[in-house]
Amino acid sequence: MSAPAIFSASARRRARDRAARAFATHDFLRAQMLDGIADRLSVVTRTFTDVLDLGCFDAAFTPPPGAKVARLDPGYAFAQAAGGVQGDEDHLPFADQSFDLVVAAGTLDTVNDLPGALTLVRRVLRPDGLFLGAFAGANTLATLRAVLRAAEGDHPVARLHPQVDVRSAGDLMLRAGFAMPVADVETLTVRYSGFGRLLDDLRGMGAANVLTERHPLRRDVLARAAAAFAERGDADARTPERFDLIFLTGWSPAPDQPKPARRGSGTTSLAAALRPKT
Repeated sequence: MSAPAIFSASARRRARDRAARAFATHDFLRAQMLDGIADRLSVVTRTFTDVLDLGCFDAAFTPPPGAKVARLDPGYAFAQAAGGVQGDEDHLPFADQSFDLVVAAGTLDTVNDLPGALTLVRRVLRPDGLFLGAFAGANTLATLRAVLRAAEGDHPVARLHPQVDVRSAGDLMLRAGFAMPVADVETLTVRYSGFGRLLDDLRGMGAANVLTERHPLRRDVLARAAAAFAERGDADARTPERFDLIFLTGWSPAPDQPKPARRGSGTTSLAAALRPKT
């Protein structure tokens, strides 16, 4: 028996289709992710020929020079505008070993089967292919979570989806079979002039509530949340909100890749290494 779906695929598609209309005015979070991916890609000295842009949004990712790019997005509007295909990350419509680079910026945090999605990414990579991913991780929207919890008092309901922390992300990469996996986190703080501006940004970037079980937000709860948000403002009447961006790097296994040393193969003891030199 499969586990119940946390996210509604239809709600996710609708949220992305609504966001596609004016995404350019709310794309700062994905732009930050793409900058981080570009930085990591810049230190790789190999050539890529076939690239998959997974969760392509507005196709802002620029592939390496000379590479062909395929694009996939869960939303129809983004996929159509990018000349790509519509699909879900945990049901990829591509053959094994089709790409030597896969980039996924901004969608993996709302995939029902994240371990399965990462395994599929590894499978569509050729041996020694590279995966670079980024998504919003644990501690993101800490202020929003706090003010909603305070506004709903003794009867809180889930409105923001579960989040993956950086350590769990690294473990998932290992489970998916990536070689030399790395997971790291960067924090971005955005100062908002009001609660409504934050909600507008979340809707505009396609990050609205897409949980399978959703509950309407009553006006009195919304008013209390807005007031609590304003109370957290600084001297300029702006309230900081936190976004933690988790970056993933991993390689598809290949026979000629560097291997970690076998446990117990060292020739120098720790005691000897720490002994003061005379």
